[in-house]
Amino acid sequence: MAFWTQLGLLLWKNFTYRRRQTFQLLIEVAWPLFIFFILISVRLSYPPYEQHECHFPNKAMPSAGTLPWIQGIICNANNPCFRYPTPGESPGIVGNFNASIVSRLFSDAKRLLLYSQQDTSINDVQKVLGKLRKLGNSSGSDLKLRDFLVDNETFSDFLHQNVSMPSSAVEELLDAEVNLQQV
Repeated sequence: MAFWTQLGLLLWKNFTYRRRQTFQLLIEVAWPLFIFFILISVRLSYPPYEQHECHFPNKAMPSAGTLPWIQGIICNANNPCFRYPTPGESPGIVGNFNASIVSRLFSDAKRLLLYSQQDTSINDVQKVLGKLRKLGNSSGSDLKLRDFLVDNETFSDFLHQNVSMPSSAVEELLDAEVNLQQV
């Protein structure tokens, strides 16, 4: 038999079957329409919620190094969603933590150990050792919040501009004493 003859016979058979089973035909047509109208009514009752595009901070894999991996786990535990791309989304960037205290401590130690032949490294070592002695010996009353921040960092600008704090309050906050035993 030719293809068109077989197709014609198959269509005739389906048409005859459908004509004899009218109740089943009505159910097969009405059921999808019923579900479709339910979906339309739900969509009209609850309009879609507009959510902005989410950018999540990257989390380094263990192969990137122990420090970036642990920082990625601890600092992004709540999985925040940002409206704009994070700095870590750029190619070649391992983490968003380049300005953290631990990263700066490791980079300073690396700089001191790798470039110890230069004359300025002795002064840097003395500064680092002084800060470490201050951390170890003090009960926390000698340390101020300013000691933990890098000069010209954006924290004070953020407090002044975004939070609209007066300059005197920002200075008072930066001069606040930090008790490491409580931290």
